[in-house]
This record gives sequence, structure tokens and C-alpha cells, in this order.
Amino acid sequence: MTETLMSRTARPVPAPPALTGPALFTVLLGAALPLIDFFIVNVALPGIAAGLSASEAMLELVVAGYGVSYAVLLVLGGRLGDLFGRRRLFLAGMAAFGLTSLACGLAPDAWSLVAGRVAQGASAAAMLPQVLATIQATTSGPRRARAMSLYGATAGLAMVAGQILGGVLIAADLAGTGWRAVFLVNVPVVLAGLVLAARALPETRSPRPEPVDVPGTVLLAVSLITLLVPLTEGRAAGWPLWTWVSLAVSPVAAAGFWAVERRADRRGRTPLVPPSLFSLVSLRRGLLLLVPFSINFSSFMFVVAVALQQGALLSPVAAGLTLAPMAVTYFAASMVGPRLIVRYGSRVVPAGAVLQAAGVALMALAVWRSWPHLGFLALLPGAAVAGFGQGLQLPVLFRMVLSEVEPARAGVGSGVMVTVQQSALALGVATLGTLFLSLTPGTGMRDALLTTLLAQLALITATALLSLRLPRTFD
Repeated sequence: MTETLMSRTARPVPAPPALTGPALFTVLLGAALPLIDFFIVNVALPGIAAGLSASEAMLELVVAGYGVSYAVLLVLGGRLGDLFGRRRLFLAGMAAFGLTSLACGLAPDAWSLVAGRVAQGASAAAMLPQVLATIQATTSGPRRARAMSLYGATAGLAMVAGQILGGVLIAADLAGTGWRAVFLVNVPVVLAGLVLAARALPETRSPRPEPVDVPGTVLLAVSLITLLVPLTEGRAAGWPLWTWVSLAVSPVAAAGFWAVERRADRRGRTPLVPPSLFSLVSLRRGLLLLVPFSINFSSFMFVVAVALQQGALLSPVAAGLTLAPMAVTYFAASMVGPRLIVRYGSRVVPAGAVLQAAGVALMALAVWRSWPHLGFLALLPGAAVAGFGQGLQLPVLFRMVLSEVEPARAGVGSGVMVTVQQSALALGVATLGTLFLSLTPGTGMRDALLTTLLAQLALITATALLSLRLPRTFD
């Protein structure tokens, strides 16, 4: 009887399934698709305007509809993966992403495209949190560090490659599809991804799944929607009364959300965003740094795409290819980053910020000296240096934010991180993108671009200063 009792109490806990090479490739593909689609539209907007007779306000809805629904539902997507299984949610989200991409590519009018983009963002929110949660639950030690570095490299490359790929697809005009190709290209990629995921991806879930926090979900959605929608649509709509009412509601909804979450946390339930999660120093400080970095990244990509096409009169493919050096050096920095972290710890991040600032300054100098005769060679030095600096920062931040999050909370932690990133990406377009578009009619596009680049340099400086407070070492 004693032996029986001992065998029961000493029963080992099953180890989580290992993340194989094909499975890692599959989840990284799932991570790339939503970010590519956030940026690929930048170079397609002129074609959409001409093809669907879309107004400027409608074009901003095409961008905002995707970004807002994506940001609002990310944390919920992470919770559902913890509850029902991350592999299952990944497959469902990827399938829905393919279907909604097809709907966008076949949209007969602007409102249909906006609806498709909202649905596409929602499907991305179901898929993406499962990527980080699966990595967190199935790896540890050096394998996790390598997987997180590859995730960071994939995320940054996807954001740059989106605009390059968009320009190439539009220029190719495959079968006369024009701008529609930027959405239709997702369909075969999704089909391949579904086959790979069904064969290689392990199933994981939280050992202590909690039901969905409905009040928290609703309040988070209200606080993000009432912030992001008016900031994105306000300028094109002429800042009507509803935009100011919406902005006034946002902080009230955010305060209500935080109060509801704290009460649920104190009562022993698992809220949508557990306030206790922010007791982790690496997560709290990493998220604080991710905000200015992401605002800067998205606004830079948006402003450069508009300026090169409408100001320098480059074709979509030429405008996209000017960013190719940034993609190459970003990837190179992402690959050497893990070795640098072993030696220098988190000090890699401020070094990357200094390089990024130098690259943006070189690009501003090129604009000042050569406008409107900009092109690949004029922007090459700045793009290459800025890309290397960005590649030293983003993978490190992703790895740091989740370094102390336990596997049982992997879905919640990854959902929180990606929500902060996505909200900041949307804020970048809504704030600095709006600044650029507002200044252009009065000052001219060159001076508007220079002013925006100076604002971005200020954000990079803030990133560098904040990064000095990061924990020196982390797992």
C-alpha cells in the first residue's frame, strides 16, 4: 500500500511537447502574415482609391478597421487559446485569415473592403497570440532564446517586407488584379500554412484555464476603440463632435477596465489582463519601451511610403525597394543579437537606439539635400544603419517582456504584449502620420517629412533613455 501511495504522489508531470523545426517555421509564418498585412496596404492605397472610388476618409478606415479590430481582440485571442488549445485557435485563426483575405481581394466596393479588413483583423487576433504562447510553453533555456530571436527577426522583417512585397505585387499586376493581389496572395500561403500546422504543430493549453472575462473584454474594447478610431479618422473627417466625445470616453473606460481587473484579481479569479502580471519588472519595463519604439516604427513606414510615392513620384515597387537595405540589416542584427546579449545584456538596446537615431538622421539629411530626387542610393546609408539599430532592439524587447511569464500564463502574457505593440503601431499612424498629412498642404511635403522625422528622432531618444532602466540580465 505504501508503494502504491508513493507511486501516486510521485507521478511525474508530463513534459510539454517539444517545438520541432517545422512547427517553429509554421508559427513564425503565422506571426508574419498579420504584420505584413498591416503594412502592405500602405503602397496599395492609391490603387484602392482609384479602383473603388474611395475617399481619403474611407482609405483611412481600410487601414484603421484592420488595426483596431486586431488590437482590441488580441488579449481575448490569447485567453481563448489558453482555454481551448493554442493549436486549435491557431488553425481556426489562420483559416479565417485566408477567407477574409479572399473577401478583401474580391471586394466590389469600399465598404465591403472595410468590412473585410475588420474581419481580417479579428482573425489575425485569434492566430497571433498562439505563436508566442506556443513558443513559451514548449521551449526553455537556449532553445527559447533562439526561438524568440527568430520571432523578433520575423516580426521586424514582416513590417518592412510588407511594403516591399506590396510594391512588387502591384507593379506585377498579376492577371490584371492590381491592388487586389496584396490580399489574394495570402490565400495560397494560408493553405500551405494550414497543412504544415495540422502536421507539425503541438497542442498546448493552460493547465488552469479560466473562463472569459466578459466585463474586462468589453471595457478594453471600448477604451481602445474610442481612442484609436477618432485619432485615425478625425483629421479626414474634419474633427466632428463625435471624435472629441469618443476621446473623452476613452480614459473613463480605461479606468473602469483597470478597476474591474483589479477586483477580479483580488478575488482570486483570472481577469483578462491580470494586474499582478505587471509586478514582473521585465514585463513592465519592456512594455513601456515597446510603446515609443512601435509608434516610431509604424509612423516611419507610413510616412516614407506616402512621401516617396506622392512627393518623390516613385512607383510602388521603387518606393518599396528603397527599404530593402533596412530589411537586410535588420535581419543581420537579429541574428547577431543573441550573442551580443550574452556578453552585454540589455545594454544592446540603447546601443541599437543610438544606431537607429543615426540612420534616421542620415535619411533626414538626404531629404533636406536631395528632395524630391530621392531613391535607393540617396536613402541607402540611412536605411541600412536604421535597420541594424532596430534589429538590435525589437527581438530583445520581445524576449525580455515574456522572460518571467510562467507557461500557464503564456497566452495572457503574449496577448498583452502584442496588444500593446499593435495599439502603438496604430497610434503611430494616427498621430505622427496625421501630423505629416496635416503639415503637407501648408509647408510642402519636404518640410512636413523633415518635421516628422525630427519627431521620430525625439521618440528614439526617449526609447534610448528608457532602455537604461531595463534589467541588465534576463533568461
